[in-house]
Amino acid sequence: MWLTARVLEQRLFAYHFLNGAAAPVETALDAYRNEDGGYGHALEPDLRGPVSQPLHTAHALRVLDEVGCCGGQRVERVCRYLTSVSTADGALPAIHPSQRGYPAAPFVPVVDDPPSDLLATGPVVGLLHGNEVWHAWLFRATDFCWQAVESLEDSHPYEVEAAVAFLDFVPDRPRAEAAADRLGRLVRGQRLAALDPGRLADRPVPSGYAPGEHHFPHDFARSPQSLARAWFTDEEMARSLDHLAAEQQEDGGWPVRWRRWAQAPVLEARPVVTIEALRTLRAYGRFVG
Repeated sequence: MWLTARVLEQRLFAYHFLNGAAAPVETALDAYRNEDGGYGHALEPDLRGPVSQPLHTAHALRVLDEVGCCGGQRVERVCRYLTSVSTADGALPAIHPSQRGYPAAPFVPVVDDPPSDLLATGPVVGLLHGNEVWHAWLFRATDFCWQAVESLEDSHPYEVEAAVAFLDFVPDRPRAEAAADRLGRLVRGQRLAALDPGRLADRPVPSGYAPGEHHFPHDFARSPQSLARAWFTDEEMARSLDHLAAEQQEDGGWPVRWRRWAQAPVLEARPVVTIEALRTLRAYGRFVG
């Protein structure tokens, strides 16, 4: 962490594992905030340039949630930004057209009229509900997420993870549990989770994913409280967590498994992945340190 992480991730690591305070995390995050209430400046490493983007802003909300500061005027400004960049149906696009002219990963399309995207919208709506934030933007965005999640027929791991991020915190719990049960059957039926880490050669990755970009039970159920935990047996989850722990490398960090387009984003993403791995292991009682 001290060798390769940005100041933000160093402050987050200190908060989670070294009894650090939340205020330094907020200060580091403020460097990425723009006057429109959104966040930019490569907070999400795949997108470069100063402009605010939904993906950057979702990342900022995750950070604020982690340190217990996802509320108040800062989040009110974020919701105003989300309103300003929403599509006609009130949800978020993956990439706002303002990204055009700035560097981005080659697999990130920038179009003039982008559609609503569950990957961008689901985690944001879930975080805001989980922090009991109420704003007019949430009403239509929540409706979009329900429609998108309940109509999924042929999906892929990242989309499922976004759906889980929404279902874990949306207020209508009976409806969320029913949707999660259906989604779990889809995950197992379409073999989206690698249930045996020892036999990955027999498990192809989804179309468009990088070689080795497998997803495991712990990627879907990041804590025992997640609705996705019910999708997997105790044995399957234990194997998944054993695999996660074994992935730690000699330098102390965890590898980035998703596609690589340039060296800098990989270096910046590794500390994020490392903190996430440690938090998952701790959530399941596997973290020692």
